[in-house]
Amino acid sequence: MSTPEDGPPRPPSADPAPAPPGPVRRERELLAAALLEAGPDAPTRCAGWDARDLTAHLVVRERRPDAAPGILLPPLAFYTERVRRRTARSVPFDRLVDRFRHGPPKLSPYALPGVDKSANAVEFFVHHEDVRRARPDWEPRDLSGELEELLWKRIKIARFVLRKVHVEVTLVQPDGRSLRVSGGGRGAPRGPRGASRGPVRVHGPVGELVLWTLGRGDVAKVRLTGATEAVKSLTETGWTL
Repeated sequence: MSTPEDGPPRPPSADPAPAPPGPVRRERELLAAALLEAGPDAPTRCAGWDARDLTAHLVVRERRPDAAPGILLPPLAFYTERVRRRTARSVPFDRLVDRFRHGPPKLSPYALPGVDKSANAVEFFVHHEDVRRARPDWEPRDLSGELEELLWKRIKIARFVLRKVHVEVTLVQPDGRSLRVSGGGRGAPRGPRGASRGPVRVHGPVGELVLWTLGRGDVAKVRLTGATEAVKSLTETGWTL
């Protein structure tokens, strides 16, 4: 029983508002929504994959650890592709998207603390744009500052992706921040009389730089500067993970 010293009864404390989702979680939700809106047979910017194929890849990546190594190791790629195709055929598209939206199961390596930011920021952003930019009416979207900063931290992957490129490449943001990601490679081809072809600078917002780095140069809004021969050599070079 309360006494006068206790004062008036206090209302029950309300539960604190849930924290807003971070940039990777938001990108997961946006990608899931884009896949559903596009439909299973919609084309994407992933060569040879429609939206169903892409969704199956995302699900297998997080839910089938036995198949994950083949994403990066070519000798194992045949098994990963077999699992992905079987998943795409056997699971209805809406259910595939729902599995992706809900994230990895507890025992998946992708459920470990910190893995979401380190492994999924670039993956989800690029595949979201793969869906968006396969449509004729696409426009670049405004990215949150959080996502931009996260992508810039992860763009160091370009040093691995561009490891065989035979010119020096520097990525440059509009605010002037830059990152040298290729030094020209060992045994880089030379111009006349053995002269170096020179460096190339790739200018654009961080999202566009990520897309360019990961092979979406036909839709990435970037600008290349440097010696004509160096730019020509870079644009004619193909690279893959």
